[in-house]
Order: sequence, then structure tokens, then C-alpha cells
Amino acid sequence: MKIEELKQRPAGEPMVWLTGMGLALGTVMVVFLLSVIIANGITVFWPKQVHLIQLKEDSSFKIGQTNMIAGAVSMDREIPGQEEGKREYQFFVGNKDSYGFMYKFIPQNDIESMTFAKEIMVAERLEYGNAIFFPVQLNLGTNQVVKADEKNFISELHRVLNECNNRRDQYTNLEKKDIGRINNAIRKIDIREKAIVSSNTRSEIDLDPLLTEELESLDREKNDWIKEYEVLATQAENLRMAQKTNTLTYRLITGELKTQAIGDFVHIYKPNEFEFWDKTGFFFSQFWGFLTENPREANTEGGVFPAIFGTFVMTLLMSIAVMPFGVLAAIYLREYAKDGIFVRGVRIAVNNLAGVPSIVFGAFGVGFFIYFAGGTIDRLFFPDYVASKVPFFGTGGILWASLTLALMTVPVVVVATEEALASVPRAVREGSLACGASKWQTIQRIVIPASAPGLLTGLILAMARGAGEVAPLMLVGVVKLAPELPIDMVPPFIHLDYKFMHLGFHIYDVGFQSPDSEAAKPMVFATTFLLILLVVIMNLAAILIRNHVKKKYSTSAF
Repeated sequence: MKIEELKQRPAGEPMVWLTGMGLALGTVMVVFLLSVIIANGITVFWPKQVHLIQLKEDSSFKIGQTNMIAGAVSMDREIPGQEEGKREYQFFVGNKDSYGFMYKFIPQNDIESMTFAKEIMVAERLEYGNAIFFPVQLNLGTNQVVKADEKNFISELHRVLNECNNRRDQYTNLEKKDIGRINNAIRKIDIREKAIVSSNTRSEIDLDPLLTEELESLDREKNDWIKEYEVLATQAENLRMAQKTNTLTYRLITGELKTQAIGDFVHIYKPNEFEFWDKTGFFFSQFWGFLTENPREANTEGGVFPAIFGTFVMTLLMSIAVMPFGVLAAIYLREYAKDGIFVRGVRIAVNNLAGVPSIVFGAFGVGFFIYFAGGTIDRLFFPDYVASKVPFFGTGGILWASLTLALMTVPVVVVATEEALASVPRAVREGSLACGASKWQTIQRIVIPASAPGLLTGLILAMARGAGEVAPLMLVGVVKLAPELPIDMVPPFIHLDYKFMHLGFHIYDVGFQSPDSEAAKPMVFATTFLLILLVVIMNLAAILIRNHVKKKYSTSAF
């Protein structure tokens, strides 16, 4: 071809430009989606100023008999079905126990004015969401009253609130750890007693003397546990009663006076007095609470720590289960199996498994893992549970959920591992064999280390897919609320039979099953942001390990 003809040709091929445009479009879409999630998820924890809204006299959007409304702007939009330019504001007004709702839309034309009042307070409560009010007085248990206009009111309020929060932590730990341990022991005794009675052919009165003696021994042990339980339960009840000693009297914007125990509040603050650094500190405090606390109010408030922990443990167990099976299958297919109808059929089956809907794997998990494997384990190792008709492993749990997702992600690991094994140069294998190494020694000491980056790539892909799956988990162990963690300080410390919470299911539950959809929106974005963050952190850890291994074994071209 002549040089003149080459000069006349376009600088770039059309397909190159099309692929570049596709990559750019996909990147923009991903960045836009992440920006929306992050923006809406992060702002949940940033304190919003509370407006005092003066409504017009003829407005039909009043709360009670007053023309004033107090609330924070959560959204503004054009009024649906109205002419262009007419807008309305959505205000978070709180006080669901008094108003019956927490959000209210008000047309812009109905608003006379919007101002700020520094003395207005926002309180995060254990029930009924946040409260927005004007403080009146703090009622201490010693008949001492601290008025809202006194200088020491704020300091006294925060002191009492901190005491209540510490006391709440005490009785929560008491109930979850000590009382939970006792309940677990009593439950095992009840199961053993039922098993003795149900497995004996005689009546409960005419039992074998040895069984009668065992039942009596179990009763004595149970009574000892009950006595310890009653002592701890009394301590927990006293702590709960102490939460009601001090109360706060406040006035709503409607003029209604209310008195509520300080123990019902989690946090009380004045958002209109916050400076930038106050808002920043509040943001990190709220975000930390979101990471470490248990959910409240049908999962629409509080934190998501059980869901974070459950997601992490399930993904870890899934990774531990999927890697050996996927790697061994790939090694056999690539290194040992001779190409034929069987091997081609296996490869076709593996590729087809990657396209099977995840809910099908969930149904398989119920049938095989729960009913067959779990039922068999119960019959062999937990006969008391079978006799008492209380399944142990024969029901959904974190173990079966992890194995179900491992089965679902095996094709990803197999394909990635096969490609990694194929990328190891033939000369390296032949050099090892020429030095007298066997085939397995060559695979074990040369091929697998050299293909380790590719193996970790398969693990990364499996983790990314498995961590975000929800449909199969709904059948094999995930639940709406499971405050008991699968790993704790109660023997045997690792409870693979426990049901668990998952961030993906938490998003579905809060977004689509919540009785208050408006209150659930912020939690949906915040949990979605957290799930993406968790997946990114786990993937980054695997990528760093892969890069380290890739530098160590530079013979691989993968």
C-alpha cells in the first residue's frame, strides 16, 4: 500500500471510537449512580436546620389549630398535576406519636414566612422517630426542676441523658449476654426433657428409673438456672425502671405540652445553633452509631451492625467454601482430564450454571442443604432436637446460606482459574518435569503459585457477586431482625446454625416492606452506600493480595 493512501485513511477505526464511547458512557452511568447513592446516603447523617414555617390564614395544611409548623426541609418539587412553576416543600415535622405522621408536603404559596429559632430542639427517640419541640423544664427524680431558661439546663440535660445511655448499655448487655446464656441453657434442658419423654414408649409417669433420675437431675439444673435468671432479670428491670426517674417536659409547635422519660431519648441537640465543626462532629457521631448500633423501629432507625456483621461473615464463609471446590475442579479440567464428550459437557454445564437465576439456587439450597444435609446431620448428631421436633441444622442458617452462594459462584471461580492455569508458560512446566518433579509437584509448587493472581481474580468476582445477592438468602437463612450474632462469646462461640441479617435484604425490607416509606428512604440510601463500601473494602483487600502475589510470581502472564 502506498504512503499516500495510508495518509488519506482516517486516524481512528470506527469500532475503536464506538468501544471508547461505550466505555465512557458506562463509566458516566456508574459514576452518576454512585454519586446519587453517596449524596443521599451521606446527607442522612448531616444535621439539618429546623424551620419555623408561618402559614397563611386560609391554608388547609395546618397541624391542629395553629398556623405554625416546625420542620426541616427534606425535599422540594413541582406540584404534580399543577401548572409549571408551582412548587411544594416536604418538611420533616417528627412527633409521629402526636401528629400521626412525620413528613408533610406544603405548597409554596401557602407559606407566609420561614425563620429559625435557636431554642428549638430535635430529639432522637427509641420509638416513634424524632421529636421536634421547645424545651420547658427538666424534672429530676429528687423533685428538683430545672427550667429551660436556666444556664445549667443544657449541661444537666446532657448529664442525665448520658447516664441514661450508659444505663441502657448496661441492661442491654445484661439481657443479651448473661440472660441470653441462661435462656440458651434452659432451652437445651427443655429439649432434652422433651426428647426423653417423646422417645420413651411408656407414659411420662411410668418412665424407666434411670430416665426418671435423669429428668429429676435436669429439673434441678433448670431450677438453678431459673434462680440465676431471676436475679439477673431483677437487675435488668431495676435498670429499666431507673430510666423513668428523670423526665423532660416540652412544648410542641401546636402548643401541646408533653412529659417524657429521658430514658426514651437517645440524643438531644439544637441544630440551629450548630456551627460547621459542630455539624462535622455530629455527622461522625451519627455515622458511627449507624455502624455500631442495632436497628430500631422496624429497621427504619438506629444502626445496622448485625447486618454488617452477617454480610461479612457470610461472604467470608462463602469464599472459604467456593475456592477449594472451584480450584480443584479447574485443575482437574485443565491438567488431568482428557478432552472428550464428558469434559466438554462439564464445561458447558459450568458455563450454563453461571446463567441460572439466583432464586433457583435458593430453592436448591432449601431442598439439598436444609432438608437433606441438615436433616441428616440432625438425625446423626442431634437426636434430642429431632425427638423434640426442633430442627438444629435442619432449618435456614448462615452455614447453608454461605454454601448456597458458594455453589452459585463456583462457575466464576472455575472459569477464572482455568484461564489462570492456561496462562502459565509451557516452558515452566517442562522445566519442572525435566528436573525430575512429578506432575502433581509441578502443579502444586510451580503452576498454582504462578497462577495465584488469576485465582484471586476469580475470588474477587465471586465475592462481588455473592455479597450483593438477596433472592437465595430469603429462602436459606436471612431474616428481618436477628440481634444475636453468629460469632459471640457464648460457647461454642461460632454458631453456624444461627439465622442472620444481611445488608442487601435489609435494603429490600426497609425500602419495600416498611410501613412508613418516607421515613425509610434515608435508611435505604445509607444502607446501600454501606453495602457498596463493604464490597469495595473486601475487594480492595483481595486486589492488594493479588498484586503482591503477582509481583512475587512474575512468571505468570495472567
